[in-house]
Amino acid sequence: MLYLVATPIGNLGDFSPRARQVLEQAEIVACEDTRTSRQLFSLLGIHVKKTIAYHDFNEEKAVPKIIEQLKAGVEMALVSDAGMPLISDPGYKLIRACREQGIEVTSVPGANAVLTALQLSGLPTDSFYFGGFLSPKNTQREKSLLNVADLPCTLIFYETAKRLTESLKAIEKTLGNRQVAVVRELTKKFEQVQTDCVSNLIDYYNENGAPKGEIVLVIQGGKETEHSTQNTVSIKQLRSFLSAKDTAQVLSLIQNISKKEAYAQVLAHDKL
Repeated sequence: MLYLVATPIGNLGDFSPRARQVLEQAEIVACEDTRTSRQLFSLLGIHVKKTIAYHDFNEEKAVPKIIEQLKAGVEMALVSDAGMPLISDPGYKLIRACREQGIEVTSVPGANAVLTALQLSGLPTDSFYFGGFLSPKNTQREKSLLNVADLPCTLIFYETAKRLTESLKAIEKTLGNRQVAVVRELTKKFEQVQTDCVSNLIDYYNENGAPKGEIVLVIQGGKETEHSTQNTVSIKQLRSFLSAKDTAQVLSLIQNISKKEAYAQVLAHDKL
């Protein structure tokens, strides 16, 4: 049996009794960083029998060894540095291998930064898209944002403090002046939710400097416009002989919208 065990994202009080029991009973605990996890276990007063490393850099070699041990009947748990394992952390290849080998996997759920930030943002919670960490490269970051520009749901991304201002500028450039919640230090003493239009947030952080701590960006979703469905055929016809860039230029003239908005429509159409 493999247990996927959630650990606190800040407040140690969020650690569940079931998680404690599973970790203490497990013969082996696979950790993203054994040093970080051992420190956490010490703070929680947990005695863990054995820890091994399981992360992005050793995943290919680690999976077969873990599968071999699980097939031999070893009870194992998997934890990440904080929060729910596999959420923007390695692990899905191990789960897939377990399923293929008929090994039972279960989750011991708990704290999660994505859902907690969504709760606190004040933005719609009925439908959302989670995109993990935005790329540190500006071109790729803008491309990722353009790809989800027309999604009619709340958008969520992880970001680092030092890249926050650049990401806010990219959001304004690609998505427009939308409402954004900058959520940081979740469940910790200095937890903060700063919600405003993105242009005001850029001004705020330019004046006050980038904040410290782990950050989740929660972004207002796009709204489907009347012309988005009316012009689907037109986009299809144009794309049959024009590049995406040229199609966007024609659409911007036809619909009297910016090239950025037109290009977002073309990208959304191409993904259909």
